[in-house]
Amino acid sequence: MRDLFSRSLLKYVIGIFVIVGITGGILSLIVTNYIVLISVLIIEYIILILILLYIFDKYIKPIEKTTDTVTELVNGNYRARIHHRTNGSVAVLTSQINTLARKLNELSIHEQIQAEQLSTVINNTESGLVLIDEKGYIHLVNSKFISMFGRTSKDYIGYLYYDVLDHEQIHKTVQQTFLYEKHVKNSFTHQIKDKKNYLEIVGAPIFNEKNMLKGAVLVLYDITEFKNLELMRKDFVANVSHELKTPITSIKGFAETLLDGALQDRETLKKFLTIIFEESNRLQLLIEDLLILSRLEQDEFKLSSTLVNIDNILKEIIPIINFQAEEKQITFNVEAQDSIKLTADYKKLKQVFINLLTNAISYTPNHGEVTLKIDEKDNCIRIKVIDTGIGIDTRIVPRIFERFYRVDKDRSRNTGGTGLGLAIVKHIIELHHGKIKVDSELNKGSTFTVYLPKE
Repeated sequence: MRDLFSRSLLKYVIGIFVIVGITGGILSLIVTNYIVLISVLIIEYIILILILLYIFDKYIKPIEKTTDTVTELVNGNYRARIHHRTNGSVAVLTSQINTLARKLNELSIHEQIQAEQLSTVINNTESGLVLIDEKGYIHLVNSKFISMFGRTSKDYIGYLYYDVLDHEQIHKTVQQTFLYEKHVKNSFTHQIKDKKNYLEIVGAPIFNEKNMLKGAVLVLYDITEFKNLELMRKDFVANVSHELKTPITSIKGFAETLLDGALQDRETLKKFLTIIFEESNRLQLLIEDLLILSRLEQDEFKLSSTLVNIDNILKEIIPIINFQAEEKQITFNVEAQDSIKLTADYKKLKQVFINLLTNAISYTPNHGEVTLKIDEKDNCIRIKVIDTGIGIDTRIVPRIFERFYRVDKDRSRNTGGTGLGLAIVKHIIELHHGKIKVDSELNKGSTFTVYLPKE
């Protein structure tokens, strides 16, 4: 029994060890397989990540860069570029987008240059410009328009034209342009700081490619200078007619009187012939002065410039002026530096001296004084003609160089003046690139100062 029990126990123990051995082997195999499986999974995961990173770097990242670049282009940044290196179709796409961006940038620069050029032209044109859309809102005003009407562009742009433009003629022009769909021209006056300006306005309709009216452009011209020239021309014609009519009427009247029988009266004959001679002489002086002015104003007129010694001019004019001064018992003084020379037209410069001095003597009462001073100052020749005459009101000083304008009409006519002497003086001085200044006080006298460059 004991042996049997022992053998059974031994078998049982051996069985247990066998089972434990087998179980351990199985567990060991399972653990080993599990470790291998995890290792394989880890390796696959790493490989997958590497593959994904490769795909992201080669495809997804370029597409993101491309999307960002396209977004920048859409937002107006034409300098945006794709710098990521790619291959295949993506590389072709990025290259095409970069080419597109470069062309858009060039086009943008070209448009900017054109816009700046157009803006420069618009703002530097001598006409005022206003752009109005089909609803009546102002979209553009240029610098000339601002200078004409004041305020700033912000006060006009974005507003209805009839709310910010006050002139009725502007409203009328806009309305007629939209109504008739053709060019409309009007004119009106505009007051700027107590100065009356004449303006001409032209309205032109704007059509789109379908020939539909989309707005209008207003062009405003400042025609003040032309109006003034027209008034000057009318005044000149009227003045010439008047100045010619007076001596001609006198000559005709006295000649008719003589023909009617006064020829037999020697005293009357001599008196009338003297008057006819004086009026003829006056008429001749007037015509000569008109011809001189006409020649001076011609564009092709050129001075005969030479080196002029002032002493030579004084030697010729002093006897003439002395004679005129002695007739009115006027003291004539000359204060001049010796040997003053300048480049000028000798005959025209001599005429300046004669006209200024004759004018001074004409408007200086008997026993008065006229002084001629000549010196050099700041590389210029300064000529001063000072008189103790009737003087000039400061309000009319700017007008004394106008043709036929006389400070004292009766006095100038009695002395045979044509009213053109100072106009001729001004023209000659301007042709020499000089300037003339007048200082005067009523009943105390006047000083005419001429500055002529030496060269």
